[in-house]
Amino acid sequence: MGMVGFADFLGWLGVVLLISAYLLLTIEFFTGKSRIYQLMNLVGAVFIMTNALSHSAYPSVVRNAIWVVIASYGFIASGFTPNPKNKFKY
Repeated sequence: MGMVGFADFLGWLGVVLLISAYLLLTIEFFTGKSRIYQLMNLVGAVFIMTNALSHSAYPSVVRNAIWVVIASYGFIASGFTPNPKNKFKY
């Protein structure tokens, strides 16, 4: 698998992570303050950003870089805020 093939694999994995995170949030498996939700968003965005960068899709790179910043903040903040409504305790 070449570098572009690996970047495509990461891109698809990122899409699966983001859609899965949104689905699990929607069916209330966990809340928006869940660390696992934030981590899925963070890793998914990094993977999609890697794919976009390998294809010189700079608008997508910028959008995902912003997504990474927001998800990073959410991940860090979720570690300091106990949430008793969170069904998934990670």
